Amino acid sequence: MKSEIHLKVEDTDKSDRVDRWLAKQMPDLSRSHLQRLLEEGCVRLNGCRCTSKKQKVKAGDILHLSLPEPRPLDLKPEAIPLDVLYEDEALIILNKPAGLVVHPAPGHENGTLVNALLAHCSDLAGIGGVQRPGIVHRLDKDTTGAIVVAKTDFAHQHLQAQLKAKTAGREYLGVVFGSPGRDCGTIDLPIGRNPRDRKKMAVVPLEKGGRTAITHWQIQERLGNYTLMQFRLETGRTHQIRVHSAHTGHPILGDLVYSSRHSVGVNLTGQALHAYRLRLQHPLSGEMLEVVASPPKEFEKLLSVLRRRL
Repeated sequence: MKSEIHLKVEDTDKSDRVDRWLAKQMPDLSRSHLQRLLEEGCVRLNGCRCTSKKQKVKAGDILHLSLPEPRPLDLKPEAIPLDVLYEDEALIILNKPAGLVVHPAPGHENGTLVNALLAHCSDLAGIGGVQRPGIVHRLDKDTTGAIVVAKTDFAHQHLQAQLKAKTAGREYLGVVFGSPGRDCGTIDLPIGRNPRDRKKMAVVPLEKGGRTAITHWQIQERLGNYTLMQFRLETGRTHQIRVHSAHTGHPILGDLVYSSRHSVGVNLTGQALHAYRLRLQHPLSGEMLEVVASPPKEFEKLLSVLRRRL
């Protein structure tokens, strides 16, 4: 069954691109999701099919959306070992290893964190949607560290609201190439799909579809021509730290997507980026919960090698 939605552009609305206008009216849907609906012919403007995200809307226009039901994935529990940092009846916080995809998607239908969670938590299915049960936020496949998963619908909504309101804190450690001239700073550059490679992200102006992305950084240790950095996310765009770092000329070591030029002679399963600290308000008690995830052995070995070379 498809869900049908009718919307009217009011007189008070300024002329805007159809994807941006729809995103303002439907905050539960990401702009990228709305753009896919446009491309798939699921949006009609004044009775005519609208497939261009750049189409302008004006006061009095009528939009009709046909939202297809998501195709449920056949999720199977799998006994994959989990490094549990904290767990209670409302949520579970894990230290994710490199190489583990968070949720099933084309090309990764099984062997994911969700499959492991379904075996670990018998009542997780359906929390927050059938395709990504319990998932509140993501970590890239080759990024390690702390990730929180909700075990109830209430906890799922509460945790997502914290991320949106920026009351939950996520801090990362990363080793980058080069040595920044300053000791700390903020990168405020919008991120969107790379127009030349849709599988990658890039710094994209807001007027061309980019979304606000803010990363705060601070140097932890200078290691010759490499630097151990602390990153704090204010927003959570796809590949945000990796894109921002590469754009400033200091890419994350081991990141083969955004930089393949730099090798230090240490075999890394993924990029040298680790989500080491997670702070959030517990959905039930209201108390602040802070969990620290130890970096993987590969990360520690990398630091040891770089320190010995000084």
